[in-house]
Amino acid sequence: MLHNLKIENVAIIESADIVFENGLNIMTGETGAGKSIIIDSINAVLGERTSRELVRTGCNKASVSAVFKVENKRVSSVLDDLGIEQESDGMLLISRSISTDGKNICRVNGMPVTVGMLKTLGRELINIHGQHDSQRLLDPESQYVFIDELAGNVGLLAEYRSKYNELVAVRRKISSLVTDDEEKNRRIELLSYQINEIENAQLTIGEMDELRSTKVFYRNLEKIISAVNEAYMYLSGGDEAAGALQAVKMAAARLDTVSEFSKSIAENGRLMHDVSYQLEDMEDRLRSVLDELEYDPEYISQVEARLDYLNKLSRKYGADEEAMLAFCDKCKQEKSEIEFSDATLDELKSSEKELFEQVKSFAAELTACRKKTSIDFSEKVCSELSFLDMPGVLFEVLVNEVELNENGADSIEFLISPNAGENPKPLAKIASGGELSRIMLAIKNVLSDKDGIETLIFDEIDTGVSGRAAVKLGKKLKEVSKGRQVLCVTHLAQIACQADNHFEISKSSHDGKTFTTVTPLDRDGRIYELARIIGGENVTQTQLDMAEEMLTKI
Repeated sequence: MLHNLKIENVAIIESADIVFENGLNIMTGETGAGKSIIIDSINAVLGERTSRELVRTGCNKASVSAVFKVENKRVSSVLDDLGIEQESDGMLLISRSISTDGKNICRVNGMPVTVGMLKTLGRELINIHGQHDSQRLLDPESQYVFIDELAGNVGLLAEYRSKYNELVAVRRKISSLVTDDEEKNRRIELLSYQINEIENAQLTIGEMDELRSTKVFYRNLEKIISAVNEAYMYLSGGDEAAGALQAVKMAAARLDTVSEFSKSIAENGRLMHDVSYQLEDMEDRLRSVLDELEYDPEYISQVEARLDYLNKLSRKYGADEEAMLAFCDKCKQEKSEIEFSDATLDELKSSEKELFEQVKSFAAELTACRKKTSIDFSEKVCSELSFLDMPGVLFEVLVNEVELNENGADSIEFLISPNAGENPKPLAKIASGGELSRIMLAIKNVLSDKDGIETLIFDEIDTGVSGRAAVKLGKKLKEVSKGRQVLCVTHLAQIACQADNHFEISKSSHDGKTFTTVTPLDRDGRIYELARIIGGENVTQTQLDMAEEMLTKI
């Protein structure tokens, strides 16, 4: 049950703190006063899609928080699945803030959650009937949902869809394998060519990078030889000057002549000799490098030819050796599948036949259950409609056989005959707004014991209803609210007078801003509000007397 709703900076509501009770909670007020904003706020805190446009002008963010008293085991199960700790007193706090930059922060009992998690939880807390439900009621492709809900087909439908999806997947595989022999041979020939071309290349991962480096090296060979030769000359010297090696040897020999007089000089002398040995080794190395640095046109030609060949393969089969080898493996796998497709096809067809029988069996079970439930559903809805001042209406559920699809093997369509003697016709084609509202309420009442949800919201269910039908609608809402909580937005006094708790939604303007106020009404307040609904802007004593009489008769 929704116990408390706190709204801050949502559209024209700067701040509202509403305490709801059990039974029938009615909200009334002038058009545009903010009644729909309260429903939008509840939708937001239940995880439904919302917009930053909801944030009050001049504010950075809007926030909605709701406190629920949880007695539904399914809610507890969802909380456990989401990893949310429950309070010992059964109270549940949900909050959501929406910033002008589009960011959402959602929390359940103080724990951060995603909007998706909030939506999953919200489905078990409140059932809202509004325009979306009316559209679903008019859509033949969605009408099976009502029958399955009454029949308790959730588990059966899930099993059916699982097998149906397997069947669809197998049929896709079969379709991809069923090609003519000529096409198969062409494909095998192409795959064989591609496999041979890649395998004959004898690819080694990293070879292309190595070849590119070699190519760059030989393009700069003249510069390399010149640099190494100069380094060698600086080290070994020439006819006109001693090199670094000779100079270091001479320095070491000179220190040796005085090493006996100083330990420090002797140590530096030893170090100088070590340097000369290293320079001798370096001289040998540079000489070897110079001996090896030889321009070989044939080898360079081979490198460039190999690199060109691998680049051509790369353009066809992948960016590098690893990608080309992976492409080759894929070709081998496809070739194998085609070559053994007949055996695979036989296996898939056997699987398809088995799955098709299982799907048909589940579909037949669904159909039988739906047909049986449809009779019960029709009778119960007709009984509800009779009370709602539609005694002559005939409501039927038409179950037609169709090709297997994700929802079974039948289509379900609601038919009504508003007047005795007329043949039933599709609900979407002939139902008026008032009839649709009452039919929706009738269906909700029929299904009320199935969902276990403790709070129902009816947003302007009185559309197209007036007079005696409105009285009956109000009484039915009162009946539905027994043992649960119902929130209803209405413009009709016949419905508002049935309230256990009545809230007036009013709007005012000052300081260049608009403000919405939510006021719980006592008996005197209810009388005045009912009189306003009856008479409009100027409330008369007669209207006040009528309003008081309406409350007295409840």
